[in-house]
Amino acid sequence: MSRVGKKPIEIPSGVSVVISNGSVTVKGPKGEITRSINPEVSLRQENSTLIVVPVAKTKRTPALWGLTRAIVAHSVEGVSRGFEKKLEIEGIGYRVNLDGKDLVFALGFSHPVKFPAPAGIEFKVEKNVMTVSGFDKELVGETAAKIRALKKPEPYKGKGIHYQGEVVRRKAGKKATTGTA
Repeated sequence: MSRVGKKPIEIPSGVSVVISNGSVTVKGPKGEITRSINPEVSLRQENSTLIVVPVAKTKRTPALWGLTRAIVAHSVEGVSRGFEKKLEIEGIGYRVNLDGKDLVFALGFSHPVKFPAPAGIEFKVEKNVMTVSGFDKELVGETAAKIRALKKPEPYKGKGIHYQGEVVRRKAGKKATTGTA
């Protein structure tokens, strides 16, 4: 039995769900998401709730049951409220600017790095904090990870791009020793 899969998904007002053979489409004020559903589980709508039900009895059905429920729940939450991730940029001379919808970074390279905004993603920049927001949780997380990969935080001075609240493990640098020889 899947503990996650058993929970019903509440559909807030303003969100419509259409279940067709093998896929579910969720529409809301922020956007529209269409996801395919594995044939080992099915989805049914009762009033303003969605229920995920296992169809087959295989070894991987409990995992797919919980996964499908989580994906559909995130889709419902995304089209109604949206998701966001915050990233910080640290280091002398490291900057980020908004150029239309795209981000332009100065990361210590000989050239500026331009990062185009994917469809459905919005960027906000305040000093050294960037906010990646959108209605698709998977796309928001993937975009934030790609931005972080442009200049990962290094362990000696902590320079680079990291998630807000992320703890960067620091290493001790080389120690100057006095030779007694």
